[in-house]
Amino acid sequence: MVEAMKPYLAHIDTDTCGNRNDVTPLFADRNAFVQLVADLVCPFAGAFIDRVIAIDALGFILGTAVAERLGVGLIPVRKGGKLPVPSERIEFVDYTGMPKALEMRRDALAPGMKVLVVDEWVETGAQVLAAIALAERLGAEIGGIATICMDRNANTSGLRERYVVHEVWEDEEGSLDV
Repeated sequence: MVEAMKPYLAHIDTDTCGNRNDVTPLFADRNAFVQLVADLVCPFAGAFIDRVIAIDALGFILGTAVAERLGVGLIPVRKGGKLPVPSERIEFVDYTGMPKALEMRRDALAPGMKVLVVDEWVETGAQVLAAIALAERLGAEIGGIATICMDRNANTSGLRERYVVHEVWEDEEGSLDV
């Protein structure tokens, strides 16, 4: 059974166009945001995480706060073509069905580093899988995935089986019904 929804999740705007929810009102409320970050960090506080990997773009906001709370550095995973230095690149198809790419600096991680992957919402897992592939290519170990919500579908079930996934929004359908 899923625990009761956290009150701060009511800040998420579900009355939106398309199939995405808007988490920015949650980010705008300082107290709600602080509680969100505390809840996301909780299972990883003693996990000896070396770096947080945050996925472009809203993952940057959440990942920065998580990294600060854990007392570690942040590695931004950028959209393809944004890094002005040599980078590792991976192409994938995201939740829209469109081809995309993510990049990470080649010197961002050292072999053996343990990383926490952070994104605000995981629809299909394609971006998270791409970020994981980049980190593993550089020799990092995945210590877990932290997100507001990971939709429950065939594409994300593999992530749940292989990695420690912590989300604050847990719903059988992966939809937001606060």
